[in-house]
Amino acid sequence: MADSSNTKLPFQAEVAQLLHLVTHALYSNKEIFLRELISNASDACDKLRFEALDHPELYEDQPELDVRLSFDKAARTLTITDKGIGLSRQEAIDNLGTIAKSGTKDFMSKLSGDQKADAQLIGQFGVGFYSGFIVADKISVESRRAGLPADQGVRWVSGGAGDFEVADITRAERGTRITLHLRDDADEYLNAYKLRQIVGKYSDHISLSILMEKEEWKEGENDQPGDMVKTGEWETVNKANALWSRPKKDITAEQYEEFYKSISHDYEAPLAWSHNRVEGSTEYTQLLYIPAKAPFDLWNRDKGAGVKLYVKRVFIMDDAEALLPSYLRFVKGVIDSADLPLNVSRELLQESRDVKAIREGSTKRVLSMLEDLAKKQKTAPESAEGKIDVGSGESVPAPEPTEALSDISDVVDKNATPAAEAAAAHADESGKYAKFYAEFGAVLKEGLGEDMGNRDRIAKLLRFASSTTDGVSVSFADYKARMKEGQDAIYYITADTLAGAKNSPQLEVFKKKGIEVLLMTDRVDEWSLNYLTEFDGTPLQSVAKGAVDLGKLQDESEKKAAEEAAESFKPMLERLKEALKDKADDVRVTTRLVDSPACLVVQDGGMSTQLARMLKQAGQPAPDLKPVLEVNADHPLVKKLESSAHFDDLANILFDQALLAEGGLPADPAAYVRRVNALLV
Repeated sequence: MADSSNTKLPFQAEVAQLLHLVTHALYSNKEIFLRELISNASDACDKLRFEALDHPELYEDQPELDVRLSFDKAARTLTITDKGIGLSRQEAIDNLGTIAKSGTKDFMSKLSGDQKADAQLIGQFGVGFYSGFIVADKISVESRRAGLPADQGVRWVSGGAGDFEVADITRAERGTRITLHLRDDADEYLNAYKLRQIVGKYSDHISLSILMEKEEWKEGENDQPGDMVKTGEWETVNKANALWSRPKKDITAEQYEEFYKSISHDYEAPLAWSHNRVEGSTEYTQLLYIPAKAPFDLWNRDKGAGVKLYVKRVFIMDDAEALLPSYLRFVKGVIDSADLPLNVSRELLQESRDVKAIREGSTKRVLSMLEDLAKKQKTAPESAEGKIDVGSGESVPAPEPTEALSDISDVVDKNATPAAEAAAAHADESGKYAKFYAEFGAVLKEGLGEDMGNRDRIAKLLRFASSTTDGVSVSFADYKARMKEGQDAIYYITADTLAGAKNSPQLEVFKKKGIEVLLMTDRVDEWSLNYLTEFDGTPLQSVAKGAVDLGKLQDESEKKAAEEAAESFKPMLERLKEALKDKADDVRVTTRLVDSPACLVVQDGGMSTQLARMLKQAGQPAPDLKPVLEVNADHPLVKKLESSAHFDDLANILFDQALLAEGGLPADPAAYVRRVNALLV
């Protein structure tokens, strides 16, 4: 190659400072430089493809497009070569001499109409190129633009300081070769295994083939150690196929599942997935999965969570938290944006209208998947309507019309026992939501407080145990459908355990009257229900807050008897208030108790004792609550108070027993034990 017109030119004024920023602060992970350079090479090939639509002669005698990686241990160089559009001398000066200059941006600005719609996957050639200086103390670029004669090639060389050199060269090959002269601390990038690993992580789904020379082991001679040597053959080291960019009809369920396993490192297949291309003011492709199992670190708030972000099929980050709310942090998948605003490193998303649109769209898509799963949970093959023929005169339930789940017809073997196959497939589909909820239900509840816009949709997806059922299977809609005539509230109770909730004294009158009560035992329930005061127009009422009021469900004779008991019991109430003035905010007669002598409740709108305990256990500040003691005037132990010589001791035992019944502990357990022992003897 002949050199001529060797010219030294200065970078623009701020380049030295910006280069320092790029190489020392901009990228948190050194290996990202290879992602950027491969991305640029892919972009250059995409530009050539587009321009060659009108000018096929630009392909010259090299119609095959690829990106090649090679390294030379002796020379300590890493080379990235492409057969793309290439650079002219002036383009090298303009695009490589200016940090913020984007050749692609200028290229796109010249397009219009249908041409612009066809110019897909063209990225930016700018700051990413300079990420090479993270690992190199010198970068050499040799290039020739497609269509120019061989003697109009260009060489660009810089050490990343204040200037660069440009020289004319003769270059027979079209495209660009970038050679990185690696620093002393960058030996790891002179290793084929390491390079393949980086390509697999960041550029596996680049549509072009990324090639590297094959290596084989050669035994050493004369007691010399063996080594890996290059064979001269090239092989593809990436899959060269972005799964999410292919039409859904061309992708099998097995391929979707294998892709999920590769990005999530999960050994189990996902419960559901949704693959969509969204077009409009913001264009992006989403492939989102609902896992079958919760990861061990689901509750680790320090761990990054979110979907993988790609821009034009180039990997940007693993955990793009801005693209999904935290209550959906269990979702896995890929979002590939056609045009997403990033900062110069491509690592940190900037809050923008586009980001908000993707976040809202992806959230709605995940909720739709969950609604489909929940719908299948309730679907039963009862009537002849909505069934599909499976080939032998028998019918099976038709699948719900959703792209989130694989069609049941994919699973049914039409040549063997279709009814049995279909029943098994239906049972599998119908059990998926219960499986999901057992793993992620508590996380989903966080959405009541985090996502006001979708609160009603989230509420419909919640499931609870109840006083009349076994298992966590009751939705608010199910509860409403079973409400007694005259019942005007959805009753619930929160507790630390299911056994504690089921056996709570507060439920006694509800059990007596056959009124269903939802049992909530997740730690997040107390917090989340602060944001949900009603469901579909029906208020939610905690049975442990405020005075019990069953409204029309309590007949007049019961109300009159309660009022008379409260009136006759007034002197005793005053004595109890005095004895428990340091523990109880109030003491009153209640109708909610049947078998128990007393229970604790809090005032309407107040913090529950369970939430206060949780805050203290977590080391958080919590108010010093004084609950209300409610007593059952008909209970023998309460009646015995009037004639007891140990009134104060018995009153304190009554309070502490009520505290124990709801899962709390007496403030002074030793004093409680002494009082009980004294009464026993």
